[in-house]
Formats: sequence, C-alpha cells, structure tokens
Amino acid sequence: MMHLDRQGDDEFVGTGPRYPWGGLYGGQIVAQGLRAGAGTVDERFGVHSLHAYFIRRGSDQEPIRFEVTRSREGRSFVTRSVVARQDVGVILTMSMSFQLDEEGHDVQTASLPDSPPPDELEDTSWSPMFDRRFTGPRGADPGKGVAWLRLRDAVGDDRVLQACALAYLSDDVPTDAVVALHPDRPAPDAADPFEEGWMSASLDHAIWFHRPSPPDQWHLHDLTAHAYLSSRGVAVGHILRADGTHVATVAQEVLLRSSR
Repeated sequence: MMHLDRQGDDEFVGTGPRYPWGGLYGGQIVAQGLRAGAGTVDERFGVHSLHAYFIRRGSDQEPIRFEVTRSREGRSFVTRSVVARQDVGVILTMSMSFQLDEEGHDVQTASLPDSPPPDELEDTSWSPMFDRRFTGPRGADPGKGVAWLRLRDAVGDDRVLQACALAYLSDDVPTDAVVALHPDRPAPDAADPFEEGWMSASLDHAIWFHRPSPPDQWHLHDLTAHAYLSSRGVAVGHILRADGTHVATVAQEVLLRSSR
C-alpha cells in the first residue's frame, strides 16, 4: 500500500484495497499523502505534524494521484501541501510539516489510563493489516474511545514509514469516541452500530508526532469526544506506547448520523 509510483518530481500515484464499507479508508489516504510529501523532503527532517481535510469519498477502482506543493524550505522546518485526486475530483487536501531534531528538554504529562493489557482483550479489527482491542465495552463510557492497536507487518527503522503507519491507524478510534458521546448511542453490548443504520465519515484530521515509535508494537489510542452538534463530533486524544511514552496527539472531527 505504501509503494507510490513517482510521476515527475512532485507527483505520485498510489492505490488502495476495497474496504468492508466500500470505497477507501481515510487513514490510508492520509498515510499515502504523508509518504508522497516526505518523498520531496531531505531525510534529515523528521515528520512534525499534518492537517488533512477529507473532501470526497475515494474509490478503490482507480489510482489516486498525489500532487505535492513545496510550500517552504526552511533551515529548521520544511512545509509541504498535498492534493489527492481521482476522476471525481479532489478527495483530500493536506498540509504537513517536517523538522530537524533539536537538543532540548523532553517532558510529558500524558499518561496511560488504567486499562487491561492487550493480551487479555478480544480482537475486533475489521482489517487484516492491524490488530485492535478495545479496553472495555464500546460506548460504555460516554465520549470515550480507548483501544490498543498494532500493525501486523513490521515496518523497520524508517521514521517516515513509522509515521505513515501511525497515521493509518490513527483514523480508527476517534469515530468510536464520537459514537460514545451520541445521546442515542447503541447499548454497550449491541452489535456494531454501523450495521444498525448509522453512518459516519471523517471530516478532518490532525496529528502531532512527538516521538518515533515502531507501529508493529502495541500502542494505546486514548480518545475523548468533547462536543457533538450539527451531526459533527470532535475527538481529541493521545497515542501512547505500552511503557507510557507519549508518541502522538490526534484530533479529528467526525460526521455521525443515525438512521431517520
């Protein structure tokens, strides 16, 4: 999935598999867009952050073209913009930042919540690419989505690929946090809400990458939905390694509608 064909200096072409709901998965397009942008940046610069808008639903029946704009070449920071297109038009726009590592303090206040280890939990992944294990019944804690995730394939030491894999995984749990905030949310022991007449779509997505981390190891995605109105819910949270190291901060707005 992360192999992109280069079509000139600043254009790349990728593809994606068909997902259970049809179309493409937003985390895949973000990950590939990040890969495309990083392909135009000196490898001395690490991934700092990204901000994406999902414009249209993508199709697995045709390639995705990623067009990169070199917005800024700084001494400490490099900025890129990416537009992802298919025949229907633009499906994603994204800006991203890269930074040279700097010497300085290393401080964090985020910490692991009290939760069972992943080996004691049931796997509920919808994808052959990763494992996902929620720490409790989905929707039992209003506004919370907490799950352990790990990629099933090894990525190695490539920091860009690690960031791309983290971006891929980060689009999954925010929706559960928003569902858990909805006043008419299904009961915690109900079937998957998206098989019960609900629909959702990621609207925009942001990630701040704090530390590189191997995505084939367990990470806890701890998301909290803070608001839901006009069919839109916002979830913000942390991604932490099993040892408590804060790897990234994620924010996402989700469109969530129940059947009328």
